[in-house]
Amino acid sequence: MTLKMFYYMLAMALTTYLVRMLPFTLFQKKLTSRFAKSFFAYIPYAVLAAMTFPAIFSATGSITTAICGFAVAVVLTFCKQSLIVVAIGACVAVYLGGFLPF
Repeated sequence: MTLKMFYYMLAMALTTYLVRMLPFTLFQKKLTSRFAKSFFAYIPYAVLAAMTFPAIFSATGSITTAICGFAVAVVLTFCKQSLIVVAIGACVAVYLGGFLPF
């Protein structure tokens, strides 16, 4: 392992540690602000959406199949289907969307 790689790993370890340690040191009292509580409650969903949404349209290599899969996933989600049903439904829609002529 090169010294450069060691520095990269050290920087990642420190960054990960700081992100997890800072909330415990900065917020020692219980949060009472409704805004702060709701802000921190929605962060995981916002980050997940920000990471997932761009990948949806670049994963298949075709915008047509990506839109098919995304549309089916949204419809199944609004119909309150389980995660596995949504995932399988989107995969099937992408596969079948590949047979569309456009």
